[in-house]
Amino acid sequence: MKIVVLNHAEVTELLPMEACIPIMAQALTALANEQVHQPLRMVVQPPNAAGVMALMPAYMSGEQAAYGLKAVCVFHKNPTLGKDAHQGSVMLFSAETGELLALMNASAITAIRAAAVSGVATQLLAREEAGDVAIIGSGVQARSHLAAMAAVRPLKRIRVASRTIENARKFATEMTSRYNFPIEPVEGVEAAVKDADLIVTTTTAAEPILQRKWIAPGAHLNVVGSSIPTTREVDTATMAAACLFVDRRESTLNEAGDYLFAMRAGAIGPEHIRAEIGELLIGARPGRTTADEITLFKSLGLAVEDLAAAEYVYRQAQEKQIGTWVEF
Repeated sequence: MKIVVLNHAEVTELLPMEACIPIMAQALTALANEQVHQPLRMVVQPPNAAGVMALMPAYMSGEQAAYGLKAVCVFHKNPTLGKDAHQGSVMLFSAETGELLALMNASAITAIRAAAVSGVATQLLAREEAGDVAIIGSGVQARSHLAAMAAVRPLKRIRVASRTIENARKFATEMTSRYNFPIEPVEGVEAAVKDADLIVTTTTAAEPILQRKWIAPGAHLNVVGSSIPTTREVDTATMAAACLFVDRRESTLNEAGDYLFAMRAGAIGPEHIRAEIGELLIGARPGRTTADEITLFKSLGLAVEDLAAAEYVYRQAQEKQIGTWVEF
């Protein structure tokens, strides 16, 4: 039997943002409809090691049934070396025989599908006219999230803040050549988010970088950077004030530092989670109810998202005969 090996460029070619957003909506709908079996991710975190490894398995039933496993290492110092912080592979297995079908670059899949999920959340929760965007961070996820926001809302202005103004300027210069709206580098998070109606945080921060007093009424936030219990990007006041939406409750209660710090402070509890995004998609729970409320999507990244993306990429690779096909 042959498997296909797909590198970063090939995955990127086969998984454009405009295609990935509806794929993520389908995956989260399947999760809400109990068509997905997905244990919590297992994180290998050796003491004194430079990074961590996460294992994320999932099974999805239905017409595109398959097993998937992402094995990914997260090294937060990688961006200083010009590398993505996420390194690893996504494996796709047959639901009928268990045979390995594909081995794909996990960095590419993670970058695209994470932003696509934020795109789904933004479609459902941001005000229709939202177009003044603040992006906090200037790395891989900042770039893919700009593409996702542009795919779901008519953007008017982008302000970007990063650890250094030089990083923000580099981002703005690179992205301006791709889009027809202004992209402005600014000094500091407060300057970026002032009056913004769409805010995206894509940093490796361990302590809050975003404060409630800076956030305008009616803003929608995609909080993406932290996916472990010990770090967070937003302060407790923001978590308490916002209407909270998540990709998965179980993951949030166990893995989301943004939620857990606020919970331990006594500011919120499980009842503060209004809905999973999949529940909005199937009409089981309400989304935004007023123009002035602040909505916040806490993204953790789910194995079913990797699986759905990999299954789509595999079918595209078959159809277009892209990738390296080898006997296995």
